[in-house]
Amino acid sequence: MNAKNAVPRTRNAEDTQKRILKAAKREFARCGLAGARVDVIAERGKINKRMIYHYFGSKRELFQRVLEEAYIDIRTAEQKLNLDQLPAREALEKLVHFTWEYYLKNPEFITLVNSENLHKAVHLKKSTTIKVVSRRFVEMVDDLLKRGVKEGVFRRGVDPVQLNISIAGIAYYYLTNRYTGSIVFERNLMDKAALEERLKFNIETILRMVCVESQWSS
Repeated sequence: MNAKNAVPRTRNAEDTQKRILKAAKREFARCGLAGARVDVIAERGKINKRMIYHYFGSKRELFQRVLEEAYIDIRTAEQKLNLDQLPAREALEKLVHFTWEYYLKNPEFITLVNSENLHKAVHLKKSTTIKVVSRRFVEMVDDLLKRGVKEGVFRRGVDPVQLNISIAGIAYYYLTNRYTGSIVFERNLMDKAALEERLKFNIETILRMVCVESQWSS
């Protein structure tokens, strides 16, 4: 095979895998790992079912790859926020805002995470990719906290992992329980005004957890 033939074939392989991953993400998000069907993924991806097994081995391995891509997407987007270019408090506000908006615009991410939790993270345990991108994110948040301490706006001793869990949790719980919550609390939690109110609440809650008291008493 000469170089001219190799490049188109490589591109075709990459395009095929992208189509498979896109179709698989939709199917896994809709049906979970157990309910997802390879036939449906093949049909939506407009590819032969055999190509799925050729590139990914099995449905479980494809699910793991979809999960990895989902986490890579959000972690990459977080890095692009360039938080190190902002004052610490403003950077933290931006991170909370970003997380909220990302969950709203990418509901598949939440459903994929829910599905993996049902399987006790058995697929993520096998992934070195997840460990790499997650450690990078924790380091970014840790640097942000240390910078905030130096600027005199954040208190000392805040665990970056606990902070990340809190930022994700206050957005995640609201959205995953939006239907039941709308009934229980007798308000439309997905109304535009309700979403804006919730974002404001999320930002204030996280800042009060992290900022020194003088930031609120002044």
